[in-house]
Amino acid sequence: MTDTKTRETLGFQTEVKQLLGLMIHSLYSNREIFLRELISNASDACDKLRFEALTHNALYEGDPDPRIRVAFDRKARTITVTDNGIGMSRDEVIQNIGTIAKSGTREFLGRLTGDQTKDANLIGQFGVGFYSSFIVSDHVTLVTRRAGDPASAGVRWESDGGGEYTIEPAERAERGTEVTLRLREGEDELLDGIRLRTIIRKYSDHILLPILMKEEQWDKDGKVYRTTGNDQTVNQANALWARPRNEIKPEDYEAFYKHVSHDFEAPLAWTHARVEGTREYIQLLYLPSRAPFDLWDRRQRHGVKLYVSRVFIMDDAERLMPGYLRFICGVIDSSDLPLNISREILQESKDVDAIRAGSTRRVLSMLEELAEKEPEKYTKFWTEFGRVFKEGIGEDHANTGRISKLLRFASTHKDTDEQAVSLAEYVSRMKPEQEKIYYATAETFAAAKNSPHLEIFRKKGVEVLLLHERVDEWVVGNLHEFEGKALQSVAKGRLELGKLEDESEKKAQEQDAGEFKDLIERIQSALGARVKEVRVTHRLTESPACLVSDQHDLGANLQRILKSVGQTAPDWKPILEINPRHPLVQRMKADPAGSRFDDMSHILFDQSLLAEGGQIEDPAGFVKRLNELMLELANRGA
Repeated sequence: MTDTKTRETLGFQTEVKQLLGLMIHSLYSNREIFLRELISNASDACDKLRFEALTHNALYEGDPDPRIRVAFDRKARTITVTDNGIGMSRDEVIQNIGTIAKSGTREFLGRLTGDQTKDANLIGQFGVGFYSSFIVSDHVTLVTRRAGDPASAGVRWESDGGGEYTIEPAERAERGTEVTLRLREGEDELLDGIRLRTIIRKYSDHILLPILMKEEQWDKDGKVYRTTGNDQTVNQANALWARPRNEIKPEDYEAFYKHVSHDFEAPLAWTHARVEGTREYIQLLYLPSRAPFDLWDRRQRHGVKLYVSRVFIMDDAERLMPGYLRFICGVIDSSDLPLNISREILQESKDVDAIRAGSTRRVLSMLEELAEKEPEKYTKFWTEFGRVFKEGIGEDHANTGRISKLLRFASTHKDTDEQAVSLAEYVSRMKPEQEKIYYATAETFAAAKNSPHLEIFRKKGVEVLLLHERVDEWVVGNLHEFEGKALQSVAKGRLELGKLEDESEKKAQEQDAGEFKDLIERIQSALGARVKEVRVTHRLTESPACLVSDQHDLGANLQRILKSVGQTAPDWKPILEINPRHPLVQRMKADPAGSRFDDMSHILFDQSLLAEGGQIEDPAGFVKRLNELMLELANRGA
């Protein structure tokens, strides 16, 4: 920091330094995108002013007409974007410009590859459009004043894109923000009125506010365009969503999406509809191609922009979209809501509930159409947003049936971690005598795939869903059946294969239960309170034993998840099931009771716990018992 009291030199976050370096040296193929980003930021600032002014009209300061102005200076080699929106205070400048977004920074940096072309594509996903200024400029000056503050409360921010920036007080009579870019060498083509107008019409034609430039006239003598003192509105400044769909081109939809989302990539899909009847509103909703970095940040608000009769009301109106669809962005424009609606009123409005329900159905229809007609796009959607979408099973009971058809899982059908199997596909492959949909839950795909609980199912060729994401426990806890087929965990309750078992198998189970009754009682006595029950099972073909939960108890995986997030879970007492055909169990049956038998019983339990992904409570005791057993076997061999 410098010694002066009025001017400070501050350092960027380490992450911002890396981002600026990427911007400055980027090979970004579409360098003109910087203007779209600055204009979008200016538009947002004006929208925020209009929203705050609904309750504080004095913020307009006698100038109630928000607008954006673009100007250039050939001699100074500068481009300036000015708005009379909400503006920023000193603290807001430091917060919004000196630092990157409040979440996702680590993930963003982790995905940098060193390939400048590929890395540049991450910029839009991270929501840092202001920094795109450094693609074409070597020095940026921002002067701003928050609406309602005195002229002396202005702030000047400057940076050359290096590791530091300066910030100082500045006198500014007008509210709002002015951003001036000094262009790099080789960017002179942008110092042209026709070129700038073309860029504005290409990317920002749909913005509701007027984007002004000074009118230019051709000077025949000087053979150049000269500016006049008259303002000219460059964009159409009308609501794209209010226009008939047959008048809107796909590129118009994509341009508007990039404006509302600040994304650099085109959307995966969109839906545009006018709802008429008891309530009238317009939906223009987009499905992004990639998940934003702050998707899992619960403090970050997500949702759509709310307008009332073309007047902006609020950003991120999360009440209009359920939480499991928080990745959807776009616009909802209602004719029925009051202009002074607030977030509190949104919570209680029946009109809002109706809009929310209708918008949810519209998004689900879009996803259904995508899954049916464009499966490759749906696969991309699922890869990016599947974990979030699964939350809908427990959140949106009115649409459980539709959501369940859109779910995708990994399964033993392909034995890969690709989540490509729908419940309908699973049911279509069920064996004629199969009555249930079977699934296995675990913390990792490898643990689910290699679970000993699958052995009998693999032997009989019965497909099992492999659920390895935490949200899957939420899914199966709320989704109990699909198309009349009950969902059944392979690790809960007694193994009941119904018609999948023949009479000879059932008789063998009854016979083994009697033959191994003494062994079961001895193992039960050795393990004591560690188990709820010990019993013979035929779900195993290779492993000596496994642990299962009682049908109505919490599963082991859910127990671990609850404990990992600090939640209190009931004490888990598993059931130990032993494989009567395994040589180790046969050997234990022949061994007399004693300390060696007890040790083997505990080892059998701990191995089963490890096999299903659990954690041993007494690792040292397990190692000691195992070492003693190995030493005894080694001495016998000697």
